[in-house]
Amino acid sequence: MPTGSPAPRREAAPRQDAVPASDPASAGRGPCSGGDLPTPGGADHGGGRRRPRPSWARVLRPSGRERASGVVPVARGAGPYLTPAQAFDALYAYCAPALVRQAYLLTGRRDLAHESVERAFQRAWDHWPEVARDPDPAGWVRAAAHDWALSPWHRLRRRYRHPEPPPPEEDDRTLLDALLSLPPPYRRTLVLYDGVGLDLPETAAETEASTRAAAGRLMHAREVLAERLPELADPGELHDRLAELASTGRTRAAEPAAVRGGSERRARLWTRTAAAVTVVLIGSTAMTLRTAPTHYVPPVPPGETVRGVPPRVAPGPLSDEQRELRDHLRKALLDGPERLSPQAR
Repeated sequence: MPTGSPAPRREAAPRQDAVPASDPASAGRGPCSGGDLPTPGGADHGGGRRRPRPSWARVLRPSGRERASGVVPVARGAGPYLTPAQAFDALYAYCAPALVRQAYLLTGRRDLAHESVERAFQRAWDHWPEVARDPDPAGWVRAAAHDWALSPWHRLRRRYRHPEPPPPEEDDRTLLDALLSLPPPYRRTLVLYDGVGLDLPETAAETEASTRAAAGRLMHAREVLAERLPELADPGELHDRLAELASTGRTRAAEPAAVRGGSERRARLWTRTAAAVTVVLIGSTAMTLRTAPTHYVPPVPPGETVRGVPPRVAPGPLSDEQRELRDHLRKALLDGPERLSPQAR
């Protein structure tokens, strides 16, 4: 992991791994991209019931100059430049609670939402030089959290085969059921556009779709929700209801130091595993080279009975002519013809 360094001089260029304290994560569109599901105030629903404004809306969305500039607040006394750990902690403390709520809207599970955000920030810490230089580090982490939350492999895990207890309010249960009935790309598009507040091109880019396709998904998702909850036909009312639904239940995230420690332990585990696998492969290759034959030995085929060949027959008694010929041949072999020799002329 990168480590921090003392603050450089004013005239010197900052180090690549140091981040200015005024913008530790180089946020581009404001904190967590629009404050991540803020609600402007309580909304009246059926029967005149008025819900209290979610307390987290005031915490995650700063006011005044910080809100206008999109700067992530950091601890006092941090110096002109932050170490990577300080910048990561600032980004995590500012965006993690909102990302947990977004992941809850995508999955309907609190445990999976916390796990998704934790894995996303662990991955961000593993690639922190890349994340720190990204124009929108909050969007980088948000995309990673949403990808993990919507992974289809979670359905194979035993702990996620059974649904979690639904929200206590009936309208919240209806809204959550309607959200979960949408296909994952439609659900993600709706949460990014109507919940987080991204523009349509930004939503299309994050969902890896064209602007026309993102608009079609958004309109279809709105139609499905409006069929079950007619009052959600108004985008403003839909935004407030999504914020209220996301604020229900436990939303406390883990400490940033614990997330960084988990990322480092995971990296060490993968490094040791890769080293062990490499050693096993090298050993097995050496053993194979040691014991493998150096040339090809063709196998000996099994014996077979040959059929169709006539048996050998012993010779019978010789006739007089044959005996005379045999004797003549034997005598000729013993004496032989006279040897030819060249004659001089």
